[in-house]
Amino acid sequence: MPTPSLVDLDRKHLIHPVANYRDHEKKGVTLLDSGQGAYLTDANGHELLDAFSGLWCVNVGYGQQSVVDAATAQMQKLPYATGYFGFGSEPAVELAARLVEVAPASLQHVYFTLGGSDAVDSAIRFITYYWNAIGQPERTQFIALARGYHGSSTTGSGLTALPVFHKHFNMPGAHQHHIPSPYAYRSEVGHDPAALIAQSVQALKDKVAALGAGRVAAFFCEPIQGSGGVIVPPVGWLKAMRDACRELGILFVADEVITGFGRTGPLFACEGEGVEPDLMTVAKGLTAGYAPMGAVLMSEAIYAAIADATASGTPVGHGHTYSAHPVSAAVGLAVLRLYHEG
Repeated sequence: MPTPSLVDLDRKHLIHPVANYRDHEKKGVTLLDSGQGAYLTDANGHELLDAFSGLWCVNVGYGQQSVVDAATAQMQKLPYATGYFGFGSEPAVELAARLVEVAPASLQHVYFTLGGSDAVDSAIRFITYYWNAIGQPERTQFIALARGYHGSSTTGSGLTALPVFHKHFNMPGAHQHHIPSPYAYRSEVGHDPAALIAQSVQALKDKVAALGAGRVAAFFCEPIQGSGGVIVPPVGWLKAMRDACRELGILFVADEVITGFGRTGPLFACEGEGVEPDLMTVAKGLTAGYAPMGAVLMSEAIYAAIADATASGTPVGHGHTYSAHPVSAAVGLAVLRLYHEG
């Protein structure tokens, strides 16, 4: 009996993300074999320009030996360390401190996840805990942008506003709402930046009013919308939306999973307008795709409210087995050095 090829094994067994399963079975997988710089080589020896940077994540390119060396050294020394029960590891602590140092000043605490989707889910859990902790449990409603993308997990896919992530998944949830994107090409106000900004601010205020001012928990947005069509809002939009959230008394969450770590110029897109979010989600460029990792960065006010509302000896009931994974953290530190030192 002939040995099945990798292509045949892939057809039979491997489920690919965001794919049409039957179409994929007919076409077969394109097996990637190696990478160097901005180029990949497939199993047939064809060289491919990776213009998509993996999945908006290999920000430093393939083949960075310093990153490989950091991962190797950490695997040899301590390949895993739980963050539960008060344990930790040196690279995770150092990476958290380094992120706070380079992030917007409002963000003082870091919770590590496995990637962007569960960073968004974690942010939602922290936000929910926060409003309960300060005696406002009725704040259960979340607002995001049309065409926005906040992952494909059970909760994040509802904040995501792309139909393919909703069909047959019973999403979005009744507590998840959307306002129009600042998309000049499809906006009735056209390309006038001031009009686009005013339209978005008013749409947010109208949605909060319709839901009830005391019922809305947070507004999530990407500084530049990625999967929804690379929608670049006018300069001043992000700051205006952050100011509107402050005026409305709701939390402002910047989802920088795609835009973070230099993709828009500064290390974080928020820096471009001096925006200080209440929470920020990151992933992808955090480790440049060399190892799985994401994070939620949160303000002192949110952290303190959660910490102070927890009775002594009672844990905050949220965690991941691989949170603050030492190898991923070592990779993150090596990647950050490349961003700053070249």
